[in-house]
Amino acid sequence: MAVAWASYNTISDWQKHNAFLINASDSLPNWAFFVHLHHTPAKDDYVFFAPPANPLVRRHFGPDSGPFGKRVIGMPGALVEHRGSDVYVDGIRVAHMKPFTRTGEPLTPGPVGRVPRGCYYVGTPHPDGFDSRYAEIGFACANQVIGTGTPIL
Repeated sequence: MAVAWASYNTISDWQKHNAFLINASDSLPNWAFFVHLHHTPAKDDYVFFAPPANPLVRRHFGPDSGPFGKRVIGMPGALVEHRGSDVYVDGIRVAHMKPFTRTGEPLTPGPVGRVPRGCYYVGTPHPDGFDSRYAEIGFACANQVIGTGTPIL
């Protein structure tokens, strides 16, 4: 009985700090991630966060969309600029903005300027990525971040 109790405690403790996440989007190259809950992201980490509750997110992903997964491209203090339809972070081109979603709904260009403290510019290289390049997502801030991820499949 002691071994079973010790195993239960170990698994229970593990679940407080970790999770598995299945990615249903084609914006990331992997479809399964091991998520380290409550980890502070670093540049280039995969980060999982609760998307903002706005009409476009609800229409495309439902009222309970689950977390979004992206890469951290810009850390707090990074400079985000728009040059035409291209987005630059610290002088490096990271994305191209489209005026409309694949279904024809208008998209709003995302935030520019310095990434605020506690926030991150997040994105993917996918041409249809729905990420910080658009105001509908904006920066992913600490109160939205669920954790960082490691791709496993």
